[in-house]
Amino acid sequence: MIKFAVCDDEPEMAQALCAALTAYMQARRADGCCVRSFSDGRSLLECGDSFDVILLDIQMSHPDGMETARQLRRRGERSLLVFVTVLEACVFDAFEVDACGYLLKPLDPGRFERTMNRVVKRLEERSAQTIVVQRGAACQVIALSEIVYCEVMGRKLYLHKSDGAVVEYCDRLERLERRVDQRFFKCHRSYLVNLDHVRGCRAGQVFLPRGEAIPVSRLRERELVQALLRHMKERDV
Repeated sequence: MIKFAVCDDEPEMAQALCAALTAYMQARRADGCCVRSFSDGRSLLECGDSFDVILLDIQMSHPDGMETARQLRRRGERSLLVFVTVLEACVFDAFEVDACGYLLKPLDPGRFERTMNRVVKRLEERSAQTIVVQRGAACQVIALSEIVYCEVMGRKLYLHKSDGAVVEYCDRLERLERRVDQRFFKCHRSYLVNLDHVRGCRAGQVFLPRGEAIPVSRLRERELVQALLRHMKERDV
């Protein structure tokens, strides 16, 4: 079951979004969904629940949608975010919080369906794509979406996950690079970064959600920026 949250301070808009989500899921004959509505960012932040997808109005009283999204990301929430706004220019800040898309007010049914198709596909991909890591006689299955970045030191690889855990095992970075998908970019000879988790790059560093900064080679900085822009365009953010 997919858990949705709608956060909008306009009651009519919140109601319209909830109705559109319910109708969309019924049309897909999905197993089920849960849709909860919040009238402001503070009530969403304080509810204590996690959601698969959050539809978030940008222009609300403090905290507005963007600040609400920042706080969600700072505490490790991995919900897919879809911003709702009357101003298309506002969505460029969505890159900072890894938004999955945006909707303009008033709702356009065609755009809503296309956006939700992309959101559901991304949820499915999250659960489907994994790698198996061999650690001695044991093995561990890891979702690619959970890997923030990988680093190699000596003969060992270290997979840094979104929950703060680090998986250590013996392998070569080149072999791992062949096993992951296009969201991973080799920003340095010793680092592979998941573009889904990149929050920006500046002065030879890549910035990540938990405050980490990893190096990017001078010769690869321009390629990284281009890869990020392509990645955003593919997600239609």
